[in-house]
Amino acid sequence: MENMIEHIKKIRAEYGISQSKLAVMTGLGLDKLKNIESGRTKLKDDIAEMLLTTLEKLNPNKPMEIIFDYIRIRFNTNDVNKVIEQYLKIKVDYFGVNEHGFYGYEKTYFLGDVFVMSSSTEELGVMLELKGKGCRQFESYLEAQRRTWFTFFTQVLENNFAVVKRLDIAINDKTGILDIPFLSRKCDAGECISVFKAYKSYSSGEMIKHREENVQSMGHTLYIGSLRSEVYFCIYEKNYEEFVKMGVPMEDAEVKNRFEIRLKNDRAYKAIVDLLTYEDAEKTAFSIINRYVRFADADEELDREYWKNNSMWDYFIGENRRAIRLTTKPEPYTLDKTLRWIHKQVASTFKMAQEIDRINGTKNIEKILENAELNEKHQKIIEQNTFSVEEVVIT
Repeated sequence: MENMIEHIKKIRAEYGISQSKLAVMTGLGLDKLKNIESGRTKLKDDIAEMLLTTLEKLNPNKPMEIIFDYIRIRFNTNDVNKVIEQYLKIKVDYFGVNEHGFYGYEKTYFLGDVFVMSSSTEELGVMLELKGKGCRQFESYLEAQRRTWFTFFTQVLENNFAVVKRLDIAINDKTGILDIPFLSRKCDAGECISVFKAYKSYSSGEMIKHREENVQSMGHTLYIGSLRSEVYFCIYEKNYEEFVKMGVPMEDAEVKNRFEIRLKNDRAYKAIVDLLTYEDAEKTAFSIINRYVRFADADEELDREYWKNNSMWDYFIGENRRAIRLTTKPEPYTLDKTLRWIHKQVASTFKMAQEIDRINGTKNIEKILENAELNEKHQKIIEQNTFSVEEVVIT
């Protein structure tokens, strides 16, 4: 156990964390921590685990990052080619076309996970929708074009050419700074001080698909604010989601928790204006959070509005941690989702049929593949997966 004490002291020194800060974050008290580190108090296994976990939460090496996770923009034009080539700066010939759309649109132009919907109705115009994968894919195009999100938003919003309908800003907690069940208990105890009047907490496996797509795969999830309002927060265990969807062991997941700021219409537009004004995603994100919510520790001697922030919450919103900036994670379009579906649903059956063919000397699988026909959409997806990003973009 002596080696463990030295290990803890070494990590604390490397991270530049004082004894007093570690004592506060763990709740041990300074005297007890000093006695543990000096060897005067025996270090128990559960205390050692708590100290190591807390130290990792305080790891100064990028404990958090900010990304865009959902974007929906309506362009005030019916000229879909103009939107794709002049503003997205992608060659329109690489897009496939589906003869249906969402939100009342008539057609969907798709390039992997980048969706552009068109309508003949002037009121609807052209809609760009980028979900999580779409944002990452579009970042690969921005990188090839030597543009940034800031230059893109500046161009699409100039002269009132477009309207921001939805913006999700995600804060990725890589080291487990946030404890979502703990925050849920804070809400239950009245220690969540918020402009919002509503919150909802769900545990792993609760089936509420009518409220949120795939929420049953998100582990412990806490919603603060009404899902119908123009701003609300969703905090969930991202590592659990990665485990359910892709089989990644929870301890190996790059992101432990995610805090999503979900903005619609005017709130989304104002957030973009703030981002373009300061080019500081941390300032924009946490100014929104601090405007609407904080988690405190109850103090019977004080009125609720004067309760001090919980130390975990203080660290999350910026006390004694490094600044975080907008992160891009460019990812070219791949068939990962389709391949995962094949692996889960089809691969075993396909292999079984191949083995039967081998044993019986038949060619059933070979005949099935020979007779399979690829439609226009399949051909377009093949094309989209066999060209480089540089060939697709307009520079």
